[in-house]
Amino acid sequence: TTANIGTALALMGKKVVIADADIGLRNLDIVLGLENRIVYDSVDFVEGRCKLRQALIRDKRAGELYLLPAAQTRDKTAINPQQMVAMINELRDEFHYILIDSPAGIEQGFQVAVAPADRVLVVTNPEVSSVRDSDRIIGLLDAKTERAEKGERVEKHLLLTRYDAQRAGRGEMLSVDDVLEILSIPLLGIVPESEEVLRASNVGAPIILHNAMSAAARAYSEAAKRLCGEKLPVNIPTDKRGLLVRLFGRRAA
Repeated sequence: TTANIGTALALMGKKVVIADADIGLRNLDIVLGLENRIVYDSVDFVEGRCKLRQALIRDKRAGELYLLPAAQTRDKTAINPQQMVAMINELRDEFHYILIDSPAGIEQGFQVAVAPADRVLVVTNPEVSSVRDSDRIIGLLDAKTERAEKGERVEKHLLLTRYDAQRAGRGEMLSVDDVLEILSIPLLGIVPESEEVLRASNVGAPIILHNAMSAAARAYSEAAKRLCGEKLPVNIPTDKRGLLVRLFGRRAA
Protein backbone atom coordinates (compact mmCIF):
# COMPACT_ATOMS: atom_id res chain seq x y z
CA THR A 1 0.00 0.00 0.00
CA THR A 2 2.75 2.47 0.89
CA ALA A 3 4.59 1.75 -2.35
CA ASN A 4 1.47 2.10 -4.47
CA ILE A 5 0.11 5.26 -2.83
CA GLY A 6 3.56 6.85 -2.99
CA THR A 7 3.98 5.90 -6.65
CA ALA A 8 0.51 7.20 -7.50
CA LEU A 9 1.28 10.55 -5.86
CA ALA A 10 4.58 10.80 -7.75
CA LEU A 11 2.83 10.05 -11.05
CA MET A 12 0.50 12.97 -10.23
CA GLY A 13 3.51 15.28 -10.17
CA LYS A 14 4.12 15.31 -6.42
CA LYS A 15 7.60 15.03 -4.92
CA VAL A 16 7.40 12.05 -2.57
CA VAL A 17 9.55 10.20 -0.04
CA ILE A 18 8.62 6.71 1.09
CA ALA A 19 10.33 6.05 4.42
CA ASP A 20 10.62 2.43 5.56
CA ALA A 21 10.34 2.40 9.37
CA ASP A 22 10.50 -1.38 9.68
CA ILE A 23 14.09 -1.50 10.94
CA GLY A 24 15.53 -5.01 10.79
CA LEU A 25 12.78 -6.36 8.53
CA ARG A 26 12.76 -3.85 5.69
CA ASN A 27 10.88 -4.81 2.54
CA LEU A 28 9.89 -1.63 0.70
CA ASP A 29 13.16 -1.78 -1.23
CA ILE A 30 12.16 -5.25 -2.51
CA VAL A 31 8.63 -4.15 -3.46
CA LEU A 32 10.08 -1.18 -5.36
CA GLY A 33 12.91 -3.18 -6.93
CA LEU A 34 15.55 -0.89 -5.40
CA GLU A 35 17.30 -3.33 -3.06
CA ASN A 36 20.57 -3.35 -5.05
CA ARG A 37 20.92 0.43 -4.94
CA ILE A 38 21.03 0.86 -1.16
CA VAL A 39 24.28 2.37 0.14
CA TYR A 40 23.09 4.23 3.25
CA ASP A 41 19.91 3.94 5.32
CA SER A 42 18.02 5.94 7.94
CA VAL A 43 20.11 4.56 10.82
CA ASP A 44 23.30 5.63 9.02
CA PHE A 45 21.90 9.17 8.94
CA VAL A 46 20.81 9.18 12.58
CA GLU A 47 24.23 7.91 13.68
CA GLY A 48 26.06 10.49 11.57
CA ARG A 49 27.60 8.34 8.83
CA CYS A 50 25.89 10.18 5.97
CA LYS A 51 23.77 13.17 5.06
CA LEU A 52 20.04 12.52 4.68
CA ARG A 53 20.19 13.19 0.94
CA GLN A 54 22.79 10.42 0.56
CA ALA A 55 20.37 7.88 2.03
CA LEU A 56 17.56 8.73 -0.42
CA ILE A 57 17.21 6.50 -3.50
CA ARG A 58 15.32 7.88 -6.48
CA ASP A 59 12.93 5.59 -8.35
CA LYS A 60 13.34 6.81 -11.93
CA ARG A 61 10.14 5.12 -13.12
CA ALA A 62 7.82 7.45 -11.23
CA GLY A 63 8.88 11.07 -11.41
CA GLU A 64 10.12 12.48 -8.11
CA LEU A 65 9.70 9.34 -5.98
CA TYR A 66 12.38 8.57 -3.39
CA LEU A 67 12.92 5.70 -0.96
CA LEU A 68 14.47 6.19 2.48
CA PRO A 69 15.43 2.60 3.37
CA ALA A 70 15.55 1.10 6.83
CA ALA A 71 18.58 -0.72 8.23
CA GLN A 72 18.44 -4.48 7.80
CA THR A 73 21.01 -5.49 10.42
CA ARG A 74 19.73 -3.41 13.35
CA ASP A 75 16.60 -3.56 15.51
CA LYS A 76 13.70 -1.23 16.26
CA THR A 77 15.60 0.55 19.06
CA ALA A 78 18.15 2.02 16.61
CA ILE A 79 15.93 5.11 16.12
CA ASN A 80 13.79 6.72 18.81
CA PRO A 81 10.65 8.84 18.23
CA GLN A 82 12.50 12.14 18.70
CA GLN A 83 15.11 11.18 16.10
CA MET A 84 12.38 10.15 13.65
CA VAL A 85 10.61 13.49 14.13
CA ALA A 86 13.86 15.38 13.52
CA MET A 87 14.65 13.32 10.40
CA ILE A 88 11.20 13.80 8.86
CA ASN A 89 11.22 17.51 9.70
CA GLU A 90 14.41 17.85 7.67
CA LEU A 91 12.52 16.57 4.61
CA ARG A 92 9.31 18.58 5.00
CA ASP A 93 10.33 21.70 3.07
CA GLU A 94 11.59 19.79 0.04
CA PHE A 95 8.82 17.22 -0.48
CA HIS A 96 5.06 17.39 -0.94
CA TYR A 97 4.42 14.05 0.77
CA ILE A 98 6.44 11.86 3.13
CA LEU A 99 4.90 8.43 3.63
CA ILE A 100 6.20 6.45 6.61
CA ASP A 101 5.61 2.72 6.38
CA SER A 102 4.99 1.45 9.91
CA PRO A 103 5.98 -2.05 11.05
CA ALA A 104 3.33 -4.38 12.41
CA GLY A 105 2.45 -4.31 16.10
CA ILE A 106 2.14 -1.50 18.61
CA GLU A 107 5.57 -1.54 20.19
CA GLN A 108 8.68 0.61 19.65
CA GLY A 109 8.66 0.42 15.85
CA PHE A 110 5.06 1.62 15.59
CA GLN A 111 5.62 4.43 18.08
CA VAL A 112 8.67 5.63 16.15
CA ALA A 113 6.84 5.49 12.81
CA VAL A 114 3.79 7.49 13.88
CA ALA A 115 5.61 10.08 16.01
CA PRO A 116 5.97 12.74 13.26
CA ALA A 117 2.65 12.02 11.53
CA ASP A 118 0.23 14.78 10.50
CA ARG A 119 -2.17 12.26 8.97
CA VAL A 120 -2.45 8.51 9.31
CA LEU A 121 -3.71 6.03 6.75
CA VAL A 122 -5.03 2.97 8.58
CA VAL A 123 -4.80 -0.06 6.29
CA THR A 124 -6.98 -3.02 7.13
CA ASN A 125 -8.69 -5.94 5.44
CA PRO A 126 -12.24 -7.13 6.10
CA GLU A 127 -11.33 -9.84 8.62
CA VAL A 128 -12.43 -9.56 12.25
CA SER A 129 -8.91 -9.81 13.67
CA SER A 130 -7.53 -7.17 11.30
CA VAL A 131 -10.35 -4.72 12.00
CA ARG A 132 -10.03 -5.25 15.75
CA ASP A 133 -6.29 -4.51 15.56
CA SER A 134 -7.02 -1.38 13.52
CA ASP A 135 -9.52 -0.20 16.12
CA ARG A 136 -6.81 -0.50 18.76
CA ILE A 137 -4.35 1.38 16.54
CA ILE A 138 -6.81 4.25 16.05
CA GLY A 139 -7.04 4.68 19.82
CA LEU A 140 -3.26 4.75 20.17
CA LEU A 141 -2.87 7.37 17.44
CA ASP A 142 -4.58 9.93 19.65
CA ALA A 143 -1.89 9.41 22.27
CA LYS A 144 1.41 8.48 20.58
CA THR A 145 1.98 11.14 17.91
CA GLU A 146 3.79 14.42 18.41
CA ARG A 147 0.66 16.30 17.34
CA ALA A 148 -1.45 14.43 19.90
CA GLU A 149 1.01 15.28 22.66
CA LYS A 150 0.54 18.96 21.74
CA GLY A 151 -3.22 18.57 21.97
CA GLU A 152 -3.66 18.74 18.19
CA ARG A 153 -5.84 16.49 16.06
CA VAL A 154 -4.33 13.70 13.96
CA GLU A 155 -6.35 13.21 10.80
CA LYS A 156 -7.11 9.56 10.03
CA HIS A 157 -8.21 7.79 6.86
CA LEU A 158 -9.19 4.18 6.22
CA LEU A 159 -7.99 2.10 3.28
CA LEU A 160 -9.75 -1.25 3.02
CA THR A 161 -7.64 -3.78 1.13
CA ARG A 162 -8.09 -7.36 -0.12
CA TYR A 163 -11.86 -6.90 -0.38
CA ASP A 164 -13.58 -9.88 -2.04
CA ALA A 165 -17.17 -9.15 -3.05
CA GLN A 166 -18.05 -12.84 -3.39
CA ARG A 167 -16.82 -13.71 0.10
CA ALA A 168 -18.49 -10.64 1.56
CA GLY A 169 -21.75 -11.63 -0.14
CA ARG A 170 -21.54 -15.09 1.43
CA GLY A 171 -20.84 -13.60 4.85
CA GLU A 172 -17.29 -15.02 4.95
CA MET A 173 -15.78 -11.59 5.60
CA LEU A 174 -17.03 -8.30 6.97
CA SER A 175 -18.95 -5.98 4.68
CA VAL A 176 -17.76 -2.44 3.99
CA ASP A 177 -20.57 -1.10 6.20
CA ASP A 178 -19.51 -3.41 9.03
CA VAL A 179 -15.91 -2.14 8.89
CA LEU A 180 -16.98 1.51 8.76
CA GLU A 181 -19.34 1.06 11.69
CA ILE A 182 -16.56 -0.42 13.84
CA LEU A 183 -13.75 1.98 12.93
CA SER A 184 -15.73 5.21 12.33
CA ILE A 185 -13.08 7.04 10.29
CA PRO A 186 -13.38 8.39 6.71
CA LEU A 187 -12.98 5.82 3.94
CA LEU A 188 -10.20 6.71 1.51
CA GLY A 189 -10.63 3.73 -0.79
CA ILE A 190 -11.32 0.03 -1.29
CA VAL A 191 -8.71 -2.17 -2.96
CA PRO A 192 -10.13 -5.46 -4.26
CA GLU A 193 -8.42 -8.80 -3.67
CA SER A 194 -6.06 -9.41 -6.58
CA GLU A 195 -3.32 -11.90 -7.38
CA GLU A 196 -1.82 -9.19 -9.60
CA VAL A 197 -0.67 -7.27 -6.51
CA LEU A 198 1.43 -10.24 -5.35
CA ARG A 199 2.84 -10.83 -8.82
CA ALA A 200 3.85 -7.17 -9.08
CA SER A 201 5.57 -7.23 -5.68
CA ASN A 202 7.49 -10.36 -6.65
CA VAL A 203 8.98 -8.63 -9.71
CA GLY A 204 9.87 -5.45 -7.79
CA ALA A 205 7.18 -3.11 -9.09
CA PRO A 206 4.09 -1.60 -7.46
CA ILE A 207 0.89 -2.77 -9.15
CA ILE A 208 0.25 0.81 -10.26
CA LEU A 209 3.32 0.50 -12.54
CA HIS A 210 3.15 -3.22 -13.30
CA ASN A 211 -0.49 -3.24 -14.45
CA ALA A 212 -1.94 0.25 -14.37
CA MET A 213 -5.30 -0.86 -15.79
CA SER A 214 -5.99 -3.47 -13.10
CA ALA A 215 -8.76 -2.87 -10.59
CA ALA A 216 -6.27 -2.74 -7.71
CA ALA A 217 -4.09 -0.16 -9.48
CA ARG A 218 -7.10 2.03 -10.25
CA ALA A 219 -8.21 1.79 -6.61
CA TYR A 220 -4.80 2.91 -5.35
CA SER A 221 -4.69 5.75 -7.88
CA GLU A 222 -8.12 7.00 -6.84
CA ALA A 223 -7.16 6.76 -3.15
CA ALA A 224 -4.10 8.92 -3.83
CA LYS A 225 -6.28 11.51 -5.56
CA ARG A 226 -8.63 11.61 -2.56
CA LEU A 227 -5.61 12.04 -0.30
CA CYS A 228 -4.81 15.17 -2.34
CA GLY A 229 -8.32 16.48 -1.81
CA GLU A 230 -10.14 15.38 -4.96
CA LYS A 231 -13.80 14.54 -4.41
CA LEU A 232 -14.21 11.11 -5.96
CA PRO A 233 -16.96 8.64 -5.03
CA VAL A 234 -15.75 5.39 -3.45
CA ASN A 235 -17.17 2.48 -5.42
CA ILE A 236 -17.65 -0.85 -3.67
CA PRO A 237 -16.36 -3.72 -5.86
CA THR A 238 -19.22 -5.94 -6.97
CA ASP A 239 -19.55 -9.68 -7.51
CA LYS A 240 -19.59 -9.54 -11.33
CA ARG A 241 -19.21 -13.29 -11.74
CA GLY A 242 -22.14 -13.90 -9.41
CA LEU A 243 -24.24 -11.44 -11.42
CA LEU A 244 -23.49 -13.31 -14.64
CA VAL A 245 -24.46 -16.61 -13.02
CA ARG A 246 -27.76 -15.10 -11.90
CA LEU A 247 -28.45 -13.62 -15.35
CA PHE A 248 -27.74 -16.89 -17.14
CA GLY A 249 -29.82 -18.68 -14.55
CA ARG A 250 -32.81 -16.46 -15.21
CA ARG A 251 -32.47 -16.92 -18.98
CA ALA A 252 -32.36 -20.69 -18.64
CA ALA A 253 -35.45 -20.61 -16.42
